[in-house]
Amino acid sequence: MNELLWFSMLVASLTMVLVFYKLFGKVGLFVWIPIGTIVANIQVIKIVELFGFQTTLGNIVYASLFLATDILSENHGPKDARKGVAIGFLTLVSLTGLMNLALWFQPGTADSAHGSLAEIFTMMPRLALASALAYCLSQTHDVAAYQFWKKRVPGIRAIWLRNNASTVVSQLLDTVVFTFVAFAGLFPWPVILEILWTTYVLKLLVAVLDTPFIYLARMGRDRGWIPAD
Repeated sequence: MNELLWFSMLVASLTMVLVFYKLFGKVGLFVWIPIGTIVANIQVIKIVELFGFQTTLGNIVYASLFLATDILSENHGPKDARKGVAIGFLTLVSLTGLMNLALWFQPGTADSAHGSLAEIFTMMPRLALASALAYCLSQTHDVAAYQFWKKRVPGIRAIWLRNNASTVVSQLLDTVVFTFVAFAGLFPWPVILEILWTTYVLKLLVAVLDTPFIYLARMGRDRGWIPAD
């Protein structure tokens, strides 16, 4: 059941990136990035079993952020891609600050949500630090690497190469930094290492499967199906 849900969430997340792009152009990607950032950083709290291994849930939606920035790199250039990275980072900082401020309020006698919010967001500062470090390092590398490969292997046929070549290293940076900063001391080391390598493998699988989506985004841009800047 988990595997079926994982694949369904994968298709839904990547499809929504294209839907936002089709409806609103690059602004749609700038909107999707904070949505994906918020959803992924809440989902990552949940540990699930996939294909017999322990992994974090948020890796699917989080991986869609790399698709969004790669589309920006491919169709609009590194300046817009870096702007998308900055939007995601500020979204994470804002979410963490505002939700932890909300927890300081004394709940009313009729309140039934404070306990649930505290359980989710009390852990957020550590997760936010881990996610912010991982996000900045991996996304900055991804944008630079994508442009590196785009200059050396230009053309539509090589999109798959620059998309995956940039993401393979970026996702490794992201997974290593996030896993160690977020979970060191909370779980036994064998569990942490299992989360690390399974999360990375799943992210690589998403990176491969998102390749047709970036081709569709490029084709839509070339054929005028995407709103002009």
